[in-house]
Amino acid sequence: MSSIDAVATRAETRNVRRRTVAQAIVEFLQVQYSEYDGERRRLIGGMYGIFGHGNSVGLAQGINEYGTDFPFYQAKNEQSAVHAAAGYAKAANRTATLACTASAGPGSTNMISGASTATTNRLPVLLFPADIINNRLGDPVLQQIEHPVERDVSANDCFRPVSRYFDRITHPAQLLSTLPEAMRVLTDPVDTGAVVVCLPQDMQGAEYDYPEEFFTPRVWHIRRRLAAEEELAGAAEIISAAKRPIIVAGGGVRYSKAQTELEQFSSTFGIPVTETYAGKGAGPVNELGLGGLGVTGTVGANKLARDADCVITVGTRLQDFVTASHTLFQNPEVNIVNLNVGAFDAHKMGAFPVIGDAKRSLAALTESLTAQGYSVYGGYGADIDAARAQTAANLEHDLQDFADEQMSQAQVIEKLNRKLTNEDALVLGSGGVVEGVHKAWDPSNGAEIHFEYANSCMGHEIPAGIGYRLGQPELPGDVYVLIGDGTYFMQPTELVTAVQERKKIVVVVIDNSGHQCIWPLQVSKGGEGSEFGTQLRHRGAESGRLDGDIVPVNIAENAASFGCAAWSTNTLEEFEAALAAADEVEGRPAVIVAHVEPYRYLTGNGEFWDVGVPMTSGRSGSVEGTRKHLEGRARQRFYGATTPPSTK
Repeated sequence: MSSIDAVATRAETRNVRRRTVAQAIVEFLQVQYSEYDGERRRLIGGMYGIFGHGNSVGLAQGINEYGTDFPFYQAKNEQSAVHAAAGYAKAANRTATLACTASAGPGSTNMISGASTATTNRLPVLLFPADIINNRLGDPVLQQIEHPVERDVSANDCFRPVSRYFDRITHPAQLLSTLPEAMRVLTDPVDTGAVVVCLPQDMQGAEYDYPEEFFTPRVWHIRRRLAAEEELAGAAEIISAAKRPIIVAGGGVRYSKAQTELEQFSSTFGIPVTETYAGKGAGPVNELGLGGLGVTGTVGANKLARDADCVITVGTRLQDFVTASHTLFQNPEVNIVNLNVGAFDAHKMGAFPVIGDAKRSLAALTESLTAQGYSVYGGYGADIDAARAQTAANLEHDLQDFADEQMSQAQVIEKLNRKLTNEDALVLGSGGVVEGVHKAWDPSNGAEIHFEYANSCMGHEIPAGIGYRLGQPELPGDVYVLIGDGTYFMQPTELVTAVQERKKIVVVVIDNSGHQCIWPLQVSKGGEGSEFGTQLRHRGAESGRLDGDIVPVNIAENAASFGCAAWSTNTLEEFEAALAAADEVEGRPAVIVAHVEPYRYLTGNGEFWDVGVPMTSGRSGSVEGTRKHLEGRARQRFYGATTPPSTK
């Protein structure tokens, strides 16, 4: 008997399934589940991607033959596939996601921006990029990048720095350890992000006798870890000494479903709440809610933050926009307490770390501080009221009609704000609309707000909206996507996928003829006339630069050509009418274009944001802008370690 025959004979006597790598992946993924607070659901809801030569006879074959309950969604751009998976994960509160696939070479590397967006936002996505031929008998194969020294390197190694888990399948048996580990990372609140499993083209079709137990349904429990008693006691001691504390609510509040505990903690002690981008809408909707914090935050929130003697952060990465590049918290005696599920984030800015689940940690701190009879100083309520009044006055000014101007971006967002209810969801992520929602959106309508501003990835929003709709099909209202025209031009084609799937999303496009949110940044650092390359203009015949007339683009007609219902609006009345008409659309996306005043933005709050400035220039405006920027850098602080008073 030959060795091959002997292996076959042994396989017949064992409880195994002979499958290719691709087939085994499909069958394995269909029986993985997550469970959070007793709620169980499919962990991987399907596959989103594009088939090319690198995966069409491998993974595609596996899905076609063995994907009995595993839908495939046909992307129009590989990056969009990953953004859709991130939107799906958002809709599922990180308890589920989509797998994504792409062909070898540029198809796979197109997914890198999506991977980095998922990882920076701490969102689980599962990627299967096709890879070069593992046996290397035909090197160099189509789309292979040949490294002259490191022969085992492929283009897919570019995924390594943007992944939370990376592996390359070089033998079929690897799946037995790789796939369970991938599931562990996806469902770990600390480690989650982009999980990348590279599939060489020949390995996808390689066969192996997989143990039957490998395909047994498995539940991955998402646990609530309670912080150590010493951490909770230390945090309570620090907070109890504070008279002017504030709370910074991040995305971790939403992922932990800790909104009720946050509101109770805030109201019990009279502590105002500010919000990050991912935390927008997670704070209380009452007199203690101050709205967004930082560079695009409200003047009221930032005023109290500057004087706060204790900053209590909950589930946030403390991004530079939120901390004003470490210039916001200026009280020389400020202490920072950071509640976070991950130690990496909990220790940022010298904070006293409370490492554990936000819901449990807030409840424990409420109990401890109540027992101590803690309260803020007596006049703090009046300070909070004054801060809110200042914010309201700014917004009232910004929402007025300005003479000889088109409707403003702020007015359009305000109309959208009034339209949405607690049955709807809003998805956004980059451009000028970020400030409009972070600073001015009233979350009392109860609509879910899903920001992507960790990576600020233009092109994320439309596919993320589709993914959100796929991940929450029972949402009674609509998924609204808010973008600028610059983002639309980058990645509109996923609307075709929404048409294919008969999925409705309502896309609101703020059209101001260019990347206008960068224009004020350039002017603020370089003076009038320093704007360059940010507007949608023809090349000037005399100057040779992009300073000619505005290029007219009919975005609504473009969207209609994809199969969308579409409207182009120039007044608030037309915009409101289009919103009402979009209510009647079923089974396909709707796109509403709002033409707004290009240079009208919300009133600035004066906060610092550290960007690169020209240290030498022949232009007086740039010299002055750089001088002011360096003054801002001088306000940046190093925050030393926060410790309880009893340990000092």
